[in-house]
Amino acid sequence: MYKIITDTSCDLSKDEMQKLNISYVPFNIHVEEDEFIDDDNLDLNGLLEKMEKSHEPIMTSCPSPYDYLTIIEENLDKEIFILTISSALSGSFNSATVAANQAKEKHKDLKITVLDSKSASAGHTLVVLKLLELLKDNDFDEAEKKIRKIIDENTTMFVLESMQNLIKNGRIKKSTGLIANVLNIKPIMVSNNGEIDLYEINRGIRKSLDKMVGAIELISKKKTFDMITISYCKNKERAENLKEKIKELYDVDQVIVNHTNGISSSYADLGGIVIAF
Repeated sequence: MYKIITDTSCDLSKDEMQKLNISYVPFNIHVEEDEFIDDDNLDLNGLLEKMEKSHEPIMTSCPSPYDYLTIIEENLDKEIFILTISSALSGSFNSATVAANQAKEKHKDLKITVLDSKSASAGHTLVVLKLLELLKDNDFDEAEKKIRKIIDENTTMFVLESMQNLIKNGRIKKSTGLIANVLNIKPIMVSNNGEIDLYEINRGIRKSLDKMVGAIELISKKKTFDMITISYCKNKERAENLKEKIKELYDVDQVIVNHTNGISSSYADLGGIVIAF
């Protein structure tokens, strides 16, 4: 028996996680004086509305070692995989590692591993879903070996409709962001060993999305995929259109579309699209 534990950077819905027997530990998101917990009770519309109205940067806090340890202690009879958002973006991986080490000190026979997804949102989701597939036919050690290889080969890309959150959170200079907004510049960003790099700059969201779809082959050197994941924030029609374009251009078994959870929504913002392959 195995158990997968993940933080809420994974964009599977809470219902999907329950059906798949995945336990999650939530991020906390702070907008001015309000705190939003990224759990079953999250008011996502309220979070997005508050973010849009606020001139202050959002603040996020990752799960604590205690949060992880609580779920580990509930699953000591299982082999445990913990998957976190990129360690370059959050302290969640470190919290999970501390918790796993504490658990192993108390329970010497416990089989547990902590995996840095080197991604977030759709990329994190892709890794979780592929681990589930691997566990159908592989033992713990073999599944861990294979999923680490998948993590290293995984690419995540995204295009944002708005750069307001990046400006407010100091990710880019305010003057640069304002010029980008005025000129309708929509940069394509790409993961690079867990960090975020600029891939390409275009004018207009449609052009950037088309270029992002074309970049799948340029980056991967492939046209055949078993799975591609898409996460979106409040723009399902755009995500579904992107899915159809991907299916037209590539031989792909599954294109899985999910709305972003709270932590991904807080950075993707309204209209953001994230893909992973």
